[in-house]
Amino acid sequence: MQKLLSLPPNLVSAFYELENVDRTEWFCTSDPVGMKLGSGGGTTWLLREWYKNRKMEHSAEKRILLHAGGQSRRLPGYAPSGKILTPIPVFRWARGQKLGQNLLSLQLPLYEKIMERAPENLRTLIASGDVYIRAEKPLQEIPDADVVCYGLWVDPLLATHHGVFVSDRKHPEALDFMLQKPSLEELENLSKTHLFLMDIGIWLLSDRAVELLMKRSQKEDGASEGGMPYADLKYYDLYSDFGLSLGNHPRIADEELNSLSVAILPLPGGEFYHYGTSRELLSSTVTLQNKVYDQRQIMHRKVKPNPAIFVQNAEVKVQLSPKNDSLWIENSFIGASWTLGARQIITGVPENDWMLAVPDGVCIDVVPLGDRRWAVRPYGFDDVFKGDIRDEKTLFLGVPFQTWLGERGLTTEDIKGRKDDLQAASIFPIVEDEAEMGQVLRWMVSEPALEAGKSVWLKSGRLSADEISAKADLRMLYAQRANFCRGNWEVLARNHEKSVFYQLDLADVAGEFHKFGLGKPEVLPADAPLMQRIHNRMLRAQVEKLNGEDFQVDEQAAFGLLREGLLADLYERKSLPHLNVYSDQIVWGRSPVRIDMAGGWTDTPPYSLFAGGNVVNIAIELNGQPPLQVYVKPCREYRIVLRSIDMGAMEVVNTFEELQDYCKVGSPFSIPKAALALAGFVPAFSEKNYPSLEKLLEAFGTGIEITLLSAIPAGSGLGTSSILASTVLGSLSDFCGLMWDKNEICRRTLALEQLLTTGGGWQDQYGGVLQGIKLLQTETGFAQQPLVRWLPEHLFTHPEYRDCHLLYYTGITRTAKGILAEIVRSMFLNSSLHLGLLEEMKAHALDMAEAVQRNDFMGFGALVGKTWAQNKALDYGTNPPAVEAIINQIKDYTLGYKLPGAGGGGYLYMVAKDPQAAVRIREILTQNAPNPRARFVEMSLSDKGFQVSRS
Repeated sequence: MQKLLSLPPNLVSAFYELENVDRTEWFCTSDPVGMKLGSGGGTTWLLREWYKNRKMEHSAEKRILLHAGGQSRRLPGYAPSGKILTPIPVFRWARGQKLGQNLLSLQLPLYEKIMERAPENLRTLIASGDVYIRAEKPLQEIPDADVVCYGLWVDPLLATHHGVFVSDRKHPEALDFMLQKPSLEELENLSKTHLFLMDIGIWLLSDRAVELLMKRSQKEDGASEGGMPYADLKYYDLYSDFGLSLGNHPRIADEELNSLSVAILPLPGGEFYHYGTSRELLSSTVTLQNKVYDQRQIMHRKVKPNPAIFVQNAEVKVQLSPKNDSLWIENSFIGASWTLGARQIITGVPENDWMLAVPDGVCIDVVPLGDRRWAVRPYGFDDVFKGDIRDEKTLFLGVPFQTWLGERGLTTEDIKGRKDDLQAASIFPIVEDEAEMGQVLRWMVSEPALEAGKSVWLKSGRLSADEISAKADLRMLYAQRANFCRGNWEVLARNHEKSVFYQLDLADVAGEFHKFGLGKPEVLPADAPLMQRIHNRMLRAQVEKLNGEDFQVDEQAAFGLLREGLLADLYERKSLPHLNVYSDQIVWGRSPVRIDMAGGWTDTPPYSLFAGGNVVNIAIELNGQPPLQVYVKPCREYRIVLRSIDMGAMEVVNTFEELQDYCKVGSPFSIPKAALALAGFVPAFSEKNYPSLEKLLEAFGTGIEITLLSAIPAGSGLGTSSILASTVLGSLSDFCGLMWDKNEICRRTLALEQLLTTGGGWQDQYGGVLQGIKLLQTETGFAQQPLVRWLPEHLFTHPEYRDCHLLYYTGITRTAKGILAEIVRSMFLNSSLHLGLLEEMKAHALDMAEAVQRNDFMGFGALVGKTWAQNKALDYGTNPPAVEAIINQIKDYTLGYKLPGAGGGGYLYMVAKDPQAAVRIREILTQNAPNPRARFVEMSLSDKGFQVSRS
C-alpha cells in the first residue's frame, strides 16, 4: 500500500532518512512554492508528481494521501518538521506504543485498516496530517460507491466549526448534501427531516471520482504559463468545492460530480483529536491521556503535579509544580536557573546555563540552521502569526506587536523586509552560541531593558517564521532529539515504577538500547510486580540477542516466571488423592476435539493475563465418536503403568524422579505424568509427604494403570494435546476422588501445559471439555476463568447447513510449540504489531458470536475467512505452499476456510456455499489428494463435551 505525503518543502528531501521509510512504499513532495492549490488541487499535484516519479500514468495500487504541507502558523514549535511529525507522548493507559511515536505513526494504522477493508474500486484515501482519529470499535463494511466519507456524531455547536454531511433520516447511509460550517439555526431546521455527521477528513475515492477531482483542479483552458508543470492548476478545495457538488441534492450544480454515488459512514466508536494549534497540542494530548481513569489499566504509579505537563526527549533540572498548567517540553534542556509558568511550549532548546524567567503564555522554540547557527523564536501560546505588523490588532507574544516593539525602543522601521504579514516578518535572530541565545531570549520575552540582549538582536541576521521553516537543519534537530532520548532511556528504565517503560513496545526499546550502545536494564527484584519482571527478562534477552550475546538464560527466566505465576495457586492448594473405585473398576474418560472459529491466540498468556481474551469455538466428534479416550484402572503392583494404544508405547514409572520427567516434548507420556503430578502424586503438589512413590501408592491403596487413545493424527490443529490433558485430568479426578468440575479441569490443564513448558492458552481445553458452540471470555489477571456463553446450534445442525461444514485432513503436520513460543515472545515484548492484531481478533470473536446468534450463515462463513486472514497476519508460517495449493483448488466453492489451531498443517475446515458446493469440494479433493494420508473426516457437533463413566 502506497503512502503519498504533501510536506513542507524543507522536509521533503530529509523525510525518507529521518523517518527511515522505504522509498518504494512512500512518496513525498510539496505544493509548488508560493502557489495555493487547496486540498483538491493539492491532491491533483501530489498524484501527478507520484505518477511522474514512478514513470507511469495510472496505478492499480491502493494509496493513502496525507496533506501535511501547511505553514503551521498556529503551531510554530513543529512548523519546521511539519505537524504530521509532532512527537506524541505515550498514552499512560496503552500498551505497545513507542517512545518515538509521532502523529504520523499514530494515525496511519487506522487509514491502513480502512483501505484493507475498502472494495477494490476504492483505491484512494485522502486525509489531513494534523489530526489523530481513533476508532474504538471494529470498522463496518465499506460500500462500493464512488465516494465514501467518514463522519462523527457530535454536538451541534462543534459541528458549526466544521464541514457537515447531511443525510435524509429515511436513507442515513446516503449523502443528501454537504454544508461548510453551518449555523445552529440551519442544523436545528434540518434536524426534523435529516441527520448530520461532522466531516473528519477521511475520504475514499474511486478512480472515476479521482479523475473528476483532477479535472476540476485544472484551469479550463489548460494554460501552462512559462512551461511550469503546475501552471495549469488552480485553487480547488476538496471540501468546499468538490464536497458541495456531491449528494442527492448538492449545493453546487455540476452534472458529472452530481452523478457520483456517495456513501456516508459514522466511524464506529470514533474519536477526533485536532493538532492544529499550540493550544490543541496540549488539550488534545490531555484528553487522550485522561481517556482512562481506571487505575487498574494504568501501568505506572507516577502522579504528575499537573495532568497537563508533558516532558519528552528532554532534560529538566527544575522542580515542576501544579502551577505549571499546560506545559510542553520536548527536545530541550531546562536548566536549574529557569523559571517556568503555565501555557508554555518549549522546543529545540540546546544545553545551557541561562538564568531565564519565562512568563505565562510565552513559548520558546530554538531551530538549528547548520554550521552552529540557531534561529531563536519566542512566541505567544495563542499567537496566530497573521496580520500587518503595523496593525494594533496583530499580536506577538500575546501583546500587540507595536507594544512589544515600543517596550524595547524599536519601531517597525527596524524590521527589514515584508511588514504586511507577521509570518513573513524577519524578527527572529540568528545566533552562533548558547550565551547570545540566552541573552536575546531574556530580552525578547521578559527583560526588555536588557541592553546585551538588544545588542545581539540588532547585530544578528534575522529570519521570518517562513524562512525558519525553509532553512531549518532537520537532521541536526533530529540528532539533538536522539541525544536527549538516549539519556532518557536509562532514566526511564531505572524509574520503571513511575514511568511508562515496561508498557512500551519492548522490541522497539531493545532496538534503541542496541542502537545507542546502552547496557541492558538490571534484573528486577523479587518484590517487583510479576508481569514487569517477565517483561524485564524478555527485554534483556532481546537486547542480548541484538548484541550477539547469549540470551537463553534471560529468555528462559521470562518463561519460568510466567509458569511461576500460573502455578502459584496450585502450589498453595495441593491435592490429596484417595482411591475412589473398586479394585476391578475402570474409569473411562472421553472427549471431542475443537475447532477455533474466532479469537484464537487471545487466550494465550501473557496476552490474556494483561488484556483478557475472547474466543468462539466448537466441540466436534469425528466419524461419530469422541476421538480422545483415557482408561484408568487399579494396578496390583505399587507402580504406575502408562500405555498409548495409538503410539504403541508403554512405560513403567517407579520413582518420583521418573514421574517428574515430563518436560520432554514428543514423549508419549509427558501429559499423563504431569497430570499425575497435579493430582498429588509428586511432593510439590501433594498435601502429604512420602519418602517414595511406592510408599505414596501404598498409602493410596493401589498402583495405577493409564491407557491413552488418540484417534487423531499428531499436529492436527484440533487442540488434541490440551484436550487429551483435560481428559486425563478429568479421569484422574474421578479415579482419585478429587471432585474437580469441568472448569477446574480446564484451569489445571493450563497449569499442566506450563509444567510441560509447551505453554498454550485456555481455549483448547474449554473447546473440547464443554459441549457445543460457545463464546468464551476472560478478564485480566493470572486467574483465567472464562465466562461461557453458549450459542445456538442451528448453523451446524439444521439440514440446510449441516452438510456445508467440511473437515479435511491435509496429511501435513506441524508442531505448535515453536510457533507458540515465537508469538508468546512477541507478547512478552508488547510488540505493537502483534498486540494490534490480537486486539482485532478479540473484537472479531464478538462479531462471530453475533453472526451465530443471528443464524447468519453467509456472515458466519465470511467471518471464518477473516479469522484465517488474521491468523496468517499473526504468523506467516500458518499457510505454507502445500496448504495453499489445496485451498486454491476449492476456495471458489467456499464462504470461508481455515486451518484450526496454529495452522501450518493438520486439518482444513471449510464452510461450503451450499450443499451442492460441498459435494463439489469433496469430489475435487478426493480426486486430487495431495498425499496418501489426505482424506475427509466426518465431523458432527458434540452435545456432551467431556464424559467420564465407570465399568
